[in-house]
Amino acid sequence: MDILSNLNERQLEAVLATEGRVRVVAGAGSGKTRVLAHRFAHLVNNLGIDPANILCMTFTNKAAAEMRGRISRLVAAGDANDFVCTIHGFCVKVLRRDIHRLGFPKTFTILDEDDNETIAKQVLAAHGMDRSKKTVNKLLGRVAEFKDRECPDYISIYMLQDSPKFRDDRGFSDVESFIHYQAMNYALEFDDIINFTLFLLGKFPEVREYWQEKLNYIMVDEVQDCNADDWKIMTILAGRYGNLFVVGDPDQAIYEWRGARPAMFVDWTPGTDIVLARNYRSTPEILDVANSIISNNVRRIPKDLFTDAAHLDKATHFHAKNDAAEARWIVQRMARMHGHGTPYSDFAVLFRASYMSRAIEQELIRKKIPYAIWGTVRFFERREIKDALAYLRLVAIGDNLSFARVINTPSRHFGDVSMQRVREISRSEGIPYYEALKANLDLWRKTKAYPQLCAFIWLIDKCRDMQHTSGISEILNFILKDTGLTESYRDDQKEERLENVEELLHSIRAYEHSHRHGDLSLATYLQEISLMTNADYKDDSSMVKLMTIHQAKGLEFPVVFVCGLSEGAFPSHRTLRERRLAGLEEERRLMYVAVTRAERGLFLTEAEGYNIQTRADKFPSRFLAEIKEHLLVREGKIDDSIWAGARQLAGSINAEIGLGADRASASAAEGPQDCDRLKVGDRVRHKFFGEGTVLTVTADGSRVKVRFGTDEKSERHLLASLLEKI
Repeated sequence: MDILSNLNERQLEAVLATEGRVRVVAGAGSGKTRVLAHRFAHLVNNLGIDPANILCMTFTNKAAAEMRGRISRLVAAGDANDFVCTIHGFCVKVLRRDIHRLGFPKTFTILDEDDNETIAKQVLAAHGMDRSKKTVNKLLGRVAEFKDRECPDYISIYMLQDSPKFRDDRGFSDVESFIHYQAMNYALEFDDIINFTLFLLGKFPEVREYWQEKLNYIMVDEVQDCNADDWKIMTILAGRYGNLFVVGDPDQAIYEWRGARPAMFVDWTPGTDIVLARNYRSTPEILDVANSIISNNVRRIPKDLFTDAAHLDKATHFHAKNDAAEARWIVQRMARMHGHGTPYSDFAVLFRASYMSRAIEQELIRKKIPYAIWGTVRFFERREIKDALAYLRLVAIGDNLSFARVINTPSRHFGDVSMQRVREISRSEGIPYYEALKANLDLWRKTKAYPQLCAFIWLIDKCRDMQHTSGISEILNFILKDTGLTESYRDDQKEERLENVEELLHSIRAYEHSHRHGDLSLATYLQEISLMTNADYKDDSSMVKLMTIHQAKGLEFPVVFVCGLSEGAFPSHRTLRERRLAGLEEERRLMYVAVTRAERGLFLTEAEGYNIQTRADKFPSRFLAEIKEHLLVREGKIDDSIWAGARQLAGSINAEIGLGADRASASAAEGPQDCDRLKVGDRVRHKFFGEGTVLTVTADGSRVKVRFGTDEKSERHLLASLLEKI
């Protein structure tokens, strides 16, 4: 089949650029996934490259699954391979093959957030410290800081069997105790996956050379979200052949606050540079709004999105008198469009922070409109799912965290005293908790727990034997029935929990089917399942979707409402104070991402009132002022004093953080860009000095000199935002 005929000129150029360092700047909705899939297929079908020698890395499991699906439709059966995966997923493959060199077993444990909190609580207790949520989070933050900045050599110092601090934990701080616990249990945090991979690639030339020789072509998606370590990995892997193809959009870089380095993408020197600016998602009206906003950023690769799509309605800006009125307008507009045939599933309401959804939710409930909030508890973080997976992990790996989680789930009359006894035996004998209980079961012979503990040990040993003859879903089903968990969910009428467990079984069966010709071990499944992200499990029912803009990244919706567009909230003045110009540019990119989620309808809303988060009166966001006036339909009466207040608020925060003279922030002090700025000779009115004539205007229009009388004594230097043009 001709896989290249349906590509546009720039997409085709990117697909055919197979050799050397290639950078593709892919605007929102420009078909970057299509380019990546077709380039993979071109390498295989037309150039004859073995798919096992191509690495294609994405940022989420959902994106990787979509990529594999697209590739499989373009190549012969079996030519899509396991090297289409996330960066973390690829690193797990490296570790599975080579982590034994560091004394770790192939079945190392990957810790999730809940596991980390459990370890943190144990460490704090051992140090006689408070175990509140606040202190747990502080400890985890200090662990991350220690590994990243204070002790980047923590692996060689603390976590390897020949490390100077591997076994002797005397005098350890709480941070060191946390890492020591990891080392003794062969457990890696999410960031450790990257760090251990870099350690292996750096310390063992044979590991580095194996992967460099194997990977002839490397493709990386969403590179603007890569951190410095991600860049190190892709650079090392491309060290032999030099064929590194990176795709991203600096205008959609919204994760600098958690370590992303979009500047590395902007500053990277490629052999071939390609810009994809043709958009296949949105109307021209929506793209004009997006271009109008993002053009105010300085740190970017210039491009203007365009489309051949038909013209539709302009974007609408609605100004409300209060939050309730803003919510009513949004819901009424949805109801009206729904009445004309738009399903509720077409609507998405996006906001800068989750607290902004309250009024919208209340109004949706009042109008009996179905909605779903994204970003609640993830599927794999729900209690019943974590319990089920902990049983599987205890069977496959025997780790202490899993034992502690399930030993009393359901109740086996095994309390804190018994748990402490197991810990002491484990420590003194140097064996895992489960083995400590099993070897010393007679200690509980005279207790009420004894029969159930015997049944528990029989269950785990039975399931360990089943690994050799039975599938993962069969093992889990046996556990759920034998423990009585399934029956308890049914008896307690916890229908949602029962449905969730059934969905887990369904997903495992699908996993077994898709991996029927590969590695189907329980340990491998548990490692891969631990990499699941929020976006992998979402309800796609016919509901209005509410979510933060960060959660909307990578998604698209026919109709988008961006609410809460008040200066101070969006852009967040806290972000601006912490990160100054870098913070302002990232906030503007976040606004750009919000706008470009919309396919055919865009509504931007904000309200007057008092913002309890910023503790200030609410005025329209500077981002609304950056949109050229002719691109918007404005609804709701906005007095001139409102725009004046917005200019004054934006100007004051700019002055506070030193951005007042910067080109990127100048537009924030102007109000709508097509509105008249003051110029020499204009007549103006001041609430105290009265009427006067403008004599001079600064370059950015924010300050003026005005004469209010007949001589120089009446002249004043003033902020333009405090003057009303007559």
